[in-house]
Amino acid sequence: MFSPPPVDHFIKISGEYSLSIIILSIIISSLASFTALSMNERMQQNSFFHRYFWLMLASLAMGFGIWSMHFVGMSALSLPIMMHYDNLLTILSTIPSIISSFLAFYFVNQINRSLRSYIFAGIAMGIGISTMHYTGMASMVMDATYVYNPWVFSLSVIIAIIVSFAALFIFSHLHYYMKNYFIKGLTSILMGLAVSSMHYTGMAGTSFYVPIQKVIVTEHHMDRSLLITGVTIGIIVLMSLLLLSSLVDRYVDFRVSHFDILTKLPNRRSFEKVLNNDGISRSIAVWNIHNLEKVNTEYGYLFGDEIIRNVVHCLKHLNLPMTDLYRIEGNRFALLAQGEDRIDELQSAMESIALRWKQPMVIQNKQYKLEAACALSAIDADQSPKKLYSNTLAVLASPTISYKLEVIRFDPVIHTLSFEQEILNSIDQAMENDELFLVYQPKVNVNAHKIDGLEALIRWNHPHYGFLSPAIFIPILEQNQRICDVTDWVIQKASKQFRKWHEQKLPVFQIAINIPGEYVTSPRLMKKLKKALVQNNIDPIHFELEITETSVIESVESTMRAISAFREAGFSVALDDFGTGISSLSNLRQMPISTLKIDKSFIDEVPKSKKDSSILGAIIALGHSLNLTIVIEGVETKDQVDFLLSTGFQLTLQGYYYAKPMMATELSEWIEKF
Repeated sequence: MFSPPPVDHFIKISGEYSLSIIILSIIISSLASFTALSMNERMQQNSFFHRYFWLMLASLAMGFGIWSMHFVGMSALSLPIMMHYDNLLTILSTIPSIISSFLAFYFVNQINRSLRSYIFAGIAMGIGISTMHYTGMASMVMDATYVYNPWVFSLSVIIAIIVSFAALFIFSHLHYYMKNYFIKGLTSILMGLAVSSMHYTGMAGTSFYVPIQKVIVTEHHMDRSLLITGVTIGIIVLMSLLLLSSLVDRYVDFRVSHFDILTKLPNRRSFEKVLNNDGISRSIAVWNIHNLEKVNTEYGYLFGDEIIRNVVHCLKHLNLPMTDLYRIEGNRFALLAQGEDRIDELQSAMESIALRWKQPMVIQNKQYKLEAACALSAIDADQSPKKLYSNTLAVLASPTISYKLEVIRFDPVIHTLSFEQEILNSIDQAMENDELFLVYQPKVNVNAHKIDGLEALIRWNHPHYGFLSPAIFIPILEQNQRICDVTDWVIQKASKQFRKWHEQKLPVFQIAINIPGEYVTSPRLMKKLKKALVQNNIDPIHFELEITETSVIESVESTMRAISAFREAGFSVALDDFGTGISSLSNLRQMPISTLKIDKSFIDEVPKSKKDSSILGAIIALGHSLNLTIVIEGVETKDQVDFLLSTGFQLTLQGYYYAKPMMATELSEWIEKF
């Protein structure tokens, strides 16, 4: 292997390299790296498939790319001898590269990865590349003997390890920028060069000898069809993997964003997209299932799901022409009928359904009598499409609704403006006239006794009702799809205030903004955020987006993908009100959040209650084990602060013990005193 044969029996021969085939081999290895990085990036996000599915695809892409590069690179060398490959060894030589790629990507995707992880990953991939190369060399059958220079042999392995380590380290640390194809392309080229450099270094240290008695021909004899076949198969497989990744991405995006998981019906986003088309005459029927949460509590969620499936089954089998069924909320279903004068037909169909539902449903061998009401409305082509749905909400908000399977058509005389409708009608004016305003509550690092940031909170001084609690008007805005507009207003106001503080040379802190559940996954949010920051010349690092735990639970896949996008854009993301929803530690482990906000309910009885104190301590320890910043809301007493200090963890506290929410001018004065 390392000792040359006797010179009196063998003659050393040399060959020539084809530059075009060398370039082709580097392109193949870089393309394989690009494919593998795309698969690895997909693994970081939530998907219908397990993360190991994407890890295996990444490993296959990288491993097969290494293999293809080697044999194309071998074909670049022309030697004046006969040569072919042993089929079995050629196939077996793919295994080291695939296994090493799997191990490398596995190491760099660990949550608590360290420099040791990258070293292991670099060693695994480097040794895999080297093993593949020298196994591939062993598969050559030729009229010659080859010998390795031990120093160059060692150097080739070291190069493979070092360059693999560098490429994986760069990829991992630039993970948030991997959506930038330029950066991903550069990383792919670096990984491709890692493979190629090892190969050509190894070849530079390889000497070929033929026996003296053998007649040396002047032409390289090898089946070039192997090169063509290998490249063709490699390119097809790699492109197929890229296409598969793209198609799965699009499929996941579409299904998660536009369809309800339980019923497979189009969801609210699909409904709003269709509803907002102007110039169409339409009629709508909205069924509201009453007390569904109570049913879920008493009988369990499986029981509630069966009720939903029964409702959907009945509505689907109406088979009304030019009518689409949507699940617009957990307990609401809409039938949207296109065309003029459809409301009578729709009302007749809904009355037949109501009559059918008056007979008890049999769910899990129990009889259940459905409580529901249906609201109907219609618009002409020249009316606003928003009016179509808001009219049904006015019907459902009527105090006369008893949920005894009524089918009620909107009547402007009966369904006059309610308090909710007045709130909705005055929200635009409130934003324009500064009746809505922001207050800021500091967040204090209890260990260092310094301000860590601020939370922007909305308040409303209504001209008729005076100061309205957010607990009153925010649910109304959420139920009627106006909370997104108000959130945009908050983003703009907070951005302008930050710029003002900066221009006045006052201390500036990271501002946290609450993002409602339905808005987290909307592409509109990212556009609004970027526009506000550009207009006010603010870096995204100065803003933290707070999303509630319940919003994650409602749509885990799409919310996690949205969080990843925000983190990649440079924003901090906090999981707000942690513990108030149905927590999933598995989801928490995978969530790319930066901050965990523990709900006020966990601190209220601390330290008086040992049980509550133990639970709070466990949650804090959990958050720190995931390298998250821990913020505790609702801190009001010195005893609570002392207990939190005694945990020994770095904590950020928010509550009336330090400061109430304040206007911008009050806050500046408070900061000076603090």
